[in-house]
Amino acid sequence: MPESPVVSASGACRVVVVGQGYVGLALAMRAVQAGHTVVGYELDEERVKQLAAASSHVEDVPDDELAAALATERYRPTSRIADCSEFDVCVIAVPTPLRDGVPDLSHIEHAGAAIAKYLRAGTTVVLESTTYPGTTEELLVPILEAGSGLTAGPDFHVGYSPERIDPGNQVWTLANTPKVVSGIDADSLAAVQGFYETLVDKAVPLTGPKEAELTKLLENTFRHVNIALVNELAMFANDLGIDVWEAIDAASTKPFGFMRFEPGPGVGGHCLPIDPSYLSWQVRRRLGHDFRFVELANDVNDHMPAYVVRRLMVALNQQSKPVRGARILLLGLSFKRNTADAREAPALRLAAQLNELGAEVRAVDPYVADDVGNGFRRVELTPEELAGADAVVVITDHDVFDYEAVAEHARYVLDTRRRVFGSQVEHL
Repeated sequence: MPESPVVSASGACRVVVVGQGYVGLALAMRAVQAGHTVVGYELDEERVKQLAAASSHVEDVPDDELAAALATERYRPTSRIADCSEFDVCVIAVPTPLRDGVPDLSHIEHAGAAIAKYLRAGTTVVLESTTYPGTTEELLVPILEAGSGLTAGPDFHVGYSPERIDPGNQVWTLANTPKVVSGIDADSLAAVQGFYETLVDKAVPLTGPKEAELTKLLENTFRHVNIALVNELAMFANDLGIDVWEAIDAASTKPFGFMRFEPGPGVGGHCLPIDPSYLSWQVRRRLGHDFRFVELANDVNDHMPAYVVRRLMVALNQQSKPVRGARILLLGLSFKRNTADAREAPALRLAAQLNELGAEVRAVDPYVADDVGNGFRRVELTPEELAGADAVVVITDHDVFDYEAVAEHARYVLDTRRRVFGSQVEHL
């Protein structure tokens, strides 16, 4: 049985969070608030400099919160792995992208190899990155053991706890969202659960890492499949001359047996376009079967930007206007309302397709940085821009947009989110 980590009389410990992105930075801030001493390890040196200057790149972590953490002198962002020595708990929250349909776990591998040399008896390592079942025990543990010369379980603790960060959600935060936790053995589970119970209101212990890894994929696959369902339903309803939004509103009045999902121009972020494919890839690799629900959902959701372009082409044709040379104003570039996250955003694919067709594409998004995407011009949402556009397309329905002005000044609107109403407005 490993020794207990060295903690202060108050129960605080020394924490390393590998990766200071949307997940890692929020976790680091919460750990500081809980009284822990935190090193935020990040390979991007420019990001480290910004964090050290109390400039946050994550909208859920405002600058004043970051400044308060720095002022305690218990938060230290760094790109030097040597600064991560002598930790009690290390949480790995690094990206896990897909490369040509295959999970790229190189960031996990590099993180594990980097911290392995600093493992000692009683330390705890937790993986939070989304991945396929088996990653913690079959990939991370051997890396940690090889780099440390220690044995996971008898010498140090290892567990998996899937992140549940929802960017922009002001109701369900890291602290009040139940946290799924797991360990490779009973002592590891106790160590992982004990740490997270200092951060969150409720920890949900599972049998092992594979169940916890599958939990994350189940959550996102559930959303992915149901969004694909309503997206396909929206396409067919339009062809049939039926208002799918009215049907969704009506179905939502049922107090049981129905959960509301809404159609849109496609899915973005890390979760929906990528995470379900981890499960599909693992099922195919280990069992030789296709995960048909995931493959079908991928097909439907991946083609939604192209469907929006087709709808736009039809609408312009009805006005005797070709797409080539038409001025198209896109509202919203991020994948999610009221956030700056443009990862895998459908707006960027939609803009690229319109650009290839020869349209003059302009875009409005007060959240997303100017260097995101190309092939379009960034503008402000003004009456002149609205009136000068041959078509306005609502892609991301940020609350800051003046939808009444859109309805008043735009000549034609294709609204994929049903925020604008008027005789010249079509909904997805």
